[in-house]
Amino acid sequence: MAKGTLEVLLVNAHGIKDRERNLLGCLYCLNPCNAIKMRPYVVVQFGNQESTSCVADQGEGKKLVWNEKITFEVEYPGVEDQTYKLILRIIDKHKISDDNFVGETTIYIKDVLSMGAEKGKAQLGTQKYRVVSPDNSYSGEISVSVTFTLDL
Repeated sequence: MAKGTLEVLLVNAHGIKDRERNLLGCLYCLNPCNAIKMRPYVVVQFGNQESTSCVADQGEGKKLVWNEKITFEVEYPGVEDQTYKLILRIIDKHKISDDNFVGETTIYIKDVLSMGAEKGKAQLGTQKYRVVSPDNSYSGEISVSVTFTLDL
């Protein structure tokens, strides 16, 4: 069994839409749209481990920027029925009410873990993944890279 560190780099996102906002503004905060911007963060889950990012910065145009690393301790191979995947949930932070789920994406990483266990390190370079909203429609994309490094 190989033990190592899984590093997830949240780079940026583009075209992310919060379905709770409409022409009148945020339904929960009761603020007009032009007075409030989306304040998303990401909850990254690997198996039973979970970590939360900071709120994204506003980049150029409608781009959201994190450039934040999240790490998990990983055993490969793990339990027999384990599915090797990362689930990234994008949540819009609200000041007054509960935060709002915007969408999620799933990244399958078995090949990265397998290659990293064999060679000592493996990387899945920065790629764009589609974000799917609660109504199963496309809601933008998030750019992420994944690296697995074997513990020596």
